[in-house]
Amino acid sequence: LGWKFYDADDYHSPENKKKMAEGIPLNDEDRIPWLCALHDVLRREDSSRQDTILACSALKKMYRRILVSGASGIESNHPEQPGENTALKILFVHLDGPIDIIAGRLEKRRGHFMPSELLKSQFDTLEPPSAPENFITVSLEKSLPEIVLEIERAIFQG
Repeated sequence: LGWKFYDADDYHSPENKKKMAEGIPLNDEDRIPWLCALHDVLRREDSSRQDTILACSALKKMYRRILVSGASGIESNHPEQPGENTALKILFVHLDGPIDIIAGRLEKRRGHFMPSELLKSQFDTLEPPSAPENFITVSLEKSLPEIVLEIERAIFQG
């Protein structure tokens, strides 16, 4: 797409990375500053009219609200309406699949600070997106080209 790409893992604090490397799941207190920093990155790119892709495990509805609205999304149960100054227009892509497929992919990943033992804690934390969130769900059981095509269709039809 020629869009700027960010990996949210690059924005974790050294403390968060150390915690995960030790097999300790992150909690809301660990994640909120990280999510606010990611919102700032997305806001900056939006201000310069740069389309952006962010790979991020925004596991909870509140986390996705923070990405859309920044710190104001922490307390709010409703994202701000599109067109308001602080809300970003974000399409969330929920990559959905069985834990065994995801675990197999994590096992192949090298040099990453998050061990595959933390996968279950992520599944336990997960709140799949739901209306009125702006999202699509894509099955990880599809081929990579099929996944990419489905995401591209959603972007350009939305």
